Amino acid sequence: MISLFLKPRPERKHGLYHQKCYAAQKICTILNKICARLDQYLTHVDDVIMTYKDETLAIHAGYSPEATTKAVAVPIYQTTSYAFDNTQHGADLFDLKVQGNIYTRIMNPTTAVLEQRIAALEGGIGALALASGMAAITYAIQTIAEAGDNIASVSTLYGGTYNLFAHTLPKQGIEVRFFDYQNPEALRQIIDDKTKLVFVESIGNPLGNIIDLEVIAKIAHEYGVPVIVDNTVATPALLKPFEFGADIVIHSLTKYIGGHGNSIGGVIVDSGKFPWGKYPERFKALNTPDPSYHGVNYVEVLGEAAFIARARVVPLRNTGAAISPLSVFLILQGLETLNLRMERHTENAIKIAEYLKQHAKVKWVNYAGLSDHPQHHLAQKYVKGKPSAILSFGVQDGLAGGTRFIDALQLFTRLVNIGDAKSLACHPATTTHRQLNAEELKSAGVSEDLVRLSIGIEHVDDLIADLEQALAHV
Repeated sequence: MISLFLKPRPERKHGLYHQKCYAAQKICTILNKICARLDQYLTHVDDVIMTYKDETLAIHAGYSPEATTKAVAVPIYQTTSYAFDNTQHGADLFDLKVQGNIYTRIMNPTTAVLEQRIAALEGGIGALALASGMAAITYAIQTIAEAGDNIASVSTLYGGTYNLFAHTLPKQGIEVRFFDYQNPEALRQIIDDKTKLVFVESIGNPLGNIIDLEVIAKIAHEYGVPVIVDNTVATPALLKPFEFGADIVIHSLTKYIGGHGNSIGGVIVDSGKFPWGKYPERFKALNTPDPSYHGVNYVEVLGEAAFIARARVVPLRNTGAAISPLSVFLILQGLETLNLRMERHTENAIKIAEYLKQHAKVKWVNYAGLSDHPQHHLAQKYVKGKPSAILSFGVQDGLAGGTRFIDALQLFTRLVNIGDAKSLACHPATTTHRQLNAEELKSAGVSEDLVRLSIGIEHVDDLIADLEQALAHV
């Protein structure tokens, strides 16, 4: 079964834009099934809802009070599976002859709301929610890459992603070719006919560096290669990568979108814009019959939704990193206030960056919101001068000084997370990037004196006071 968020098409039915799941209809036709539509996986959106701003979509997209209970809050469907009326009903569900849910690993009504809501915010045609951001990255790659292939990636990455790329994927036969984000032209030297994608973080973690996404996407597309963007740090409240040429977007929902440090999740969003069928040799997984799923050719049957459909019915179905409905519910609560929180996050971050910049015990500050930062022009171009709320800096006395500073913090919480309503601090070289050797740390841009702050939404005066007393210990 395939869950898609489809934009309204100009066909009216009972005063609503009727969103046809044409992809599901095609697959049923090809397989001689009699499914006309899979209503539970569609969003029937009122005439005006798609003209709403992000703040409104974050609250209303993908759900209206359901018919039976009229519940206004999205219900938590905390179930593993769904009852069949009889043996024939079960068979018909598996054959896609009738609408209905089968198993929560693949689909769940609560999860469908989150998928539709995130897709609406990013401007995509479909989304797939998963158990973590790392699962989302892994599945996005596995949807189109296999042993013998390679991918290109910036080297300045979240530590978990770097380890996945540098160590795990190569053991599975997928080579990762790193390039300097400051030199996009280097892509031309590393892309070949086995390159399946280019991976970037829109705003890097922990450096806070900003990728010139439009330039990278243009180069990648010249070679017929899609661009996958981890948009976790920026969020759709600050940046919509599809508007700058990205093809697939990834989020760790654990971070700003959830926003409260109480649940783990990830999501893949498909723009529906990449022409998979134009490159059948490069993307054979999408352009040849899949014996594990009724022999379907995803491009022929699903068209623009080929990628997101295969992500659901192959890596998710077969390896099972399904998100919990309870986690989905908690993330939906956070999503409703995303835009409000990002305003405060970024407002606090620029004030703290300016404070640190003038402090005698701080050697350097890396935050692209500062007017003299070398990437400030990119911050203006992509995020309207508000590069989220991750900043890094170095203190006097290197590692020892950084350790004393971290240990002296009282309001900032010492932990390895970002995007929480609470302000957080960590020392990447000894935590998130601890497994990297000296050369890998240098490639990732992580020095031993680097301190990463994730600025929360507390009152900025209290945060600065805590930094001041902690810096006194350096």
